[in-house]
Amino acid sequence: LLALLFLVLFAGSGISGPLSCHRKRGVCFPIRCPGHMRQIGTCFGRPVKCCRSW
Repeated sequence: LLALLFLVLFAGSGISGPLSCHRKRGVCFPIRCPGHMRQIGTCFGRPVKCCRSW
């Protein structure tokens, strides 16, 4: 049941895992993206952001 909940949460966010993030040329950062990067998704949930350079 808990695994199903994670699948539902991750399905709606576009980029939802570290592999997907890296495929989109992104890098996972905890909390927020550095100033020269923008957020393009999440890696392990909301606290970890997938970031990519402008």
